[in-house]
Amino acid sequence: MERRQRAKRSLGTNPVTGTAVPVTPARSASISEPLFDNSRGNPYNAHMLKSLEGFIKPGSEEERLANKLDFSRIPRHVAVIMDGNGRWAKKRNLPRIEGHRAGAKSVQEVIETGARLGVKVLTLYAFSKENWKRPKREISTLWRLLEDFLKKENKVLIKNKFRLRVIGQKEGIPSSVLRELERVEELTKNNDKLQICLALNYGGRTEIVDAVKKAMKDGDVNPETLGEEAFSRYLYTAGLPDPDLLIRTSGEFRVSNFLLWQIAYAEIWITPDYWPDFRRKHFLQALLDYQQRERRYGDILPPK
Repeated sequence: MERRQRAKRSLGTNPVTGTAVPVTPARSASISEPLFDNSRGNPYNAHMLKSLEGFIKPGSEEERLANKLDFSRIPRHVAVIMDGNGRWAKKRNLPRIEGHRAGAKSVQEVIETGARLGVKVLTLYAFSKENWKRPKREISTLWRLLEDFLKKENKVLIKNKFRLRVIGQKEGIPSSVLRELERVEELTKNNDKLQICLALNYGGRTEIVDAVKKAMKDGDVNPETLGEEAFSRYLYTAGLPDPDLLIRTSGEFRVSNFLLWQIAYAEIWITPDYWPDFRRKHFLQALLDYQQRERRYGDILPPK
């Protein structure tokens, strides 16, 4: 009887002949399947998702987010205000410097994630003009951590075709650190996979003042015809596209004197997580949110 019922359920009627025909039951969607899989019908997305195998764990939150991305619309330039190292350490009853050490892991992860996803420029706010107000011991340790990183990781930059570029005032940076920065800048100057811009001894207002000084010293500049594009060539970031996306950690809603000229039309994404807790999941969330926004640059969108 049960077999006959199963057979009956598996048969249907041909509306033309009236004869019984087998019916293929509808396949229910697997819970593990992504709800939005952009690789379907998109060869470039499929290629990029394939390249992430081994980097993103199957079935993870990262995989779910990556499946929603449109890899043809990845922002070219992402800038990051890495904030919250000290508070991260304080929350764990650790010295502030341990927060900076833990933050180094986040730097490595965001560089690798950005490169794998196709970001072309990554600017990291590593040391501001205002950071000189901090305790001398903390400052010296910060510079030492950077120097150690450059000595240990310069081969990684070269192997992966990453270019290092420093923006900010080099005057005031410890001489041993400056030598390492200039050495790695020279070694990687022809690399084109990803540009890593370290904002060191940097201030947005100072950058604009320095640009004005350079323009005034340039005898070929005519104040009557000087426009935004020409002025941009005097900034520390000359030759780079403006940031499309600005990420800030620790939940603070301010730009902290960072890239004031360049972020005029950048999308801003803020997470309450402290920088040492920032991982590829957060980066993917920021990119996905960026892609869901409408960038109008003061214009209006045409009617659909």
